[in-house]
Amino acid sequence: MSDAFDGYERQYCELSASLSKKCSSAIALDGEQKKQKLSEIKSGLDNAEVLIRKMDLEARSLPPNLKSSLLVKLREFKSDLNNFKTEVKRITTGTLNAAARDELLEAGMADTKTASADQRSRLMMSTERLGRTTDRVKDSRRTMMETEDIGVSILQDLHSQRQSLLRAHDTLHGVDDNIGKSKKILTGMTRRMNKNKWTIGGIIIALIAAIILILYFKLTK
Repeated sequence: MSDAFDGYERQYCELSASLSKKCSSAIALDGEQKKQKLSEIKSGLDNAEVLIRKMDLEARSLPPNLKSSLLVKLREFKSDLNNFKTEVKRITTGTLNAAARDELLEAGMADTKTASADQRSRLMMSTERLGRTTDRVKDSRRTMMETEDIGVSILQDLHSQRQSLLRAHDTLHGVDDNIGKSKKILTGMTRRMNKNKWTIGGIIIALIAAIILILYFKLTK
């Protein structure tokens, strides 16, 4: 069932009950009071026609399984509205006699009671429907809050993991720097060792050459 259609229906039922009361009271009035009451009734009929048009548009926009039942209900409302228009014409022309007037008063009271009972029933149904809708909204809101809490917890975990990764990255970067420094130191040490090797080799060669020269001079004398 369409919530929009239900809202229009509730407004129409309230307006129908009000029109029924006004038609019943207009019969017993005379002069300016009667004209004023008829003016109010005609204004109410215009509003009723607007509501029926809105219900008709809403019903025709719904799926076929819902549209058929609503159109049947809508035909009843249109028939009810036509009855009001006919009644207004009769009141306006003043063709009602006293007996018919009394009969209409009784019929109007009966219609008013029936309309009021129907109205109360529809209002109760609408209240129950609103209650169920409110419960669904509360459940949805509770679910959204729980989901939000879970999302916040996940974001906090991700932030903590990000901080851990950043610290690990900084540590690795520091290790890389230390490795680079160690590599430079080892490279310098290797160069110095190679230099020392060449120096020692040169000294050894010089000593050997000196020994050879000394032996040569001794042997030649």
